[in-house]
Amino acid sequence: MANELLLLFDIDGTLLSGATDAHRDAMHEALRAVYSIDPSRALRRPLAPAGRTDPEIARAILLDAGVSAQRIDDRAEDLREECCRAYVRLCPRDLTRTVLPGVPELLGWLSSRQGIKLGLLTGNYEMVARLKLARAGIGRRFPSGQGAFGSDAEDRVALPAIARRRAGTTGAPHPREHTIVIGDTPRDIACARADAVRCFAVSSGPFAPGELGAADAVVPDASALRDLLEAELPHASPAS
Repeated sequence: MANELLLLFDIDGTLLSGATDAHRDAMHEALRAVYSIDPSRALRRPLAPAGRTDPEIARAILLDAGVSAQRIDDRAEDLREECCRAYVRLCPRDLTRTVLPGVPELLGWLSSRQGIKLGLLTGNYEMVARLKLARAGIGRRFPSGQGAFGSDAEDRVALPAIARRRAGTTGAPHPREHTIVIGDTPRDIACARADAVRCFAVSSGPFAPGELGAADAVVPDASALRDLLEAELPHASPAS
């Protein structure tokens, strides 16, 4: 329904912490296989991955390695497929230890409320995102066919509009005024602003509260986020 509140969650730093090693290794393996470069030696300057999409990270590494933009574009789908295959093999079978405190309780509570629709908004390729959350034990909270991912667009600012379109009806995306992006980086805030939707930030990732001040609200963790969201739903009742 158009008046449902659409909540679009980032993953790393927002829902999970410490679940990026296999993801990074899969990307590096794919870059070697598809473009024949050594990612560990490619970057001439440090690259902070927080808030970036998978294809954006890959492009930065490849450009520093001297790969042309045309070649990057030509083989972008091959890279995605190779990275996803590698991640299936490298992903730990149990990522429950990486779930941030209070997240299972928050998602359980949200899933029990009427008037709320949950989705993901992440720079991860979709297959990586889905497997990562499944292995963490919280993937069932995010229905297929919803959200937006690094496999949808390299530029994160395009993702909220994609997610709203998927959450809406034919020809009518989910309303901006009933959409909130929830993340832990300035890039989460920037993508929300680009689509004129609100953003609630949690300082459970690499950024301090002061660095997230451009959000509509900043909270320290999932428990405080629940209190904030409860105020958004004064008339919501448990789902039947």
